[in-house]
Amino acid sequence: MMRSAPAALATALLLAGCAAIPKAAPPPAAPAPAGHQASPPPARPIHADFSFEGSFAQGGLVLGRAPGDTRALVLDGKPVAVAPDGRFVIAFDRDAGPTATLVATLGSGRIVTRPLTIAMRPWDIERVDVARTPSMPSASFEALRKPELQRINAARQIDSATDGWSQHFIWPVRGRISGVFGSQRIYRGEPGVYHSGVDVAPGGSGARVVAPADGVVVLAAEKPFTLEGNLVIIDHGMGLNSAFLHLSRIDVREGQRVKQGESIGAVGMSGRATGPHLHWAMKWRAARIDPQALAGPMPGYVPVKPPVATDDGRD
Repeated sequence: MMRSAPAALATALLLAGCAAIPKAAPPPAAPAPAGHQASPPPARPIHADFSFEGSFAQGGLVLGRAPGDTRALVLDGKPVAVAPDGRFVIAFDRDAGPTATLVATLGSGRIVTRPLTIAMRPWDIERVDVARTPSMPSASFEALRKPELQRINAARQIDSATDGWSQHFIWPVRGRISGVFGSQRIYRGEPGVYHSGVDVAPGGSGARVVAPADGVVVLAAEKPFTLEGNLVIIDHGMGLNSAFLHLSRIDVREGQRVKQGESIGAVGMSGRATGPHLHWAMKWRAARIDPQALAGPMPGYVPVKPPVATDDGRD
């Protein structure tokens, strides 16, 4: 910010009808040496390129910072929201391809392009020599299921003003990982639905489930859904959300803001579940992502390869 030089002010004083004696003007400033110019104030640092933190892999999530003065950001042709400080979040679906392209348009009109390489993950695939049993939902099931899916889809379209997306996520409950993200069965060459979240079995019903990061509750089922059972969805902002399935109870209401670590319910086996566990699923926009990639290793548990999990919900 430029500073203006103080100007000399002549003050008129009226005392006993006498005119004021004007003050002498200050001497003129000495001229600057030839060829010398005053140094401009230091400019704010501008990042010339992207910076990233996270997993460039299928099912992974990346936090980034856009180049300075970015006016628009696009990932594979789709706009990406950018926070006022230049931060953003992107993620890659379980079946994402090997490459992606991030493009920033700066205020000057300059384009900064960053090609991205997405690592392919070796998903836990089980091939079985039996035919897949076709599923024929009844008319009564379809009548119940349609409005449930509409509520889930509508909840995931809500964009809340929250910075939970930028936090380090914690496990919503601790226990044995009984089902991993992305696992799938292949029935005589026909793929079944892959497991869309991570299952945590703490050893029975009733264990407290907490918010893995700040957010806003965008769905809290008043009664159990047909597949998900007692369901809670939290919007963490910037298109990132978490779903918590099969709860035995729900401790929050829709529209409620929750802080990381705050109780949202308890582990159960409501809906389509074969035993007490929490199914934690995450999405960034339409991309299904691996919650374990955000929360890290389960504290206090030695990793043991779980059996291939079938998807017990359509969250």
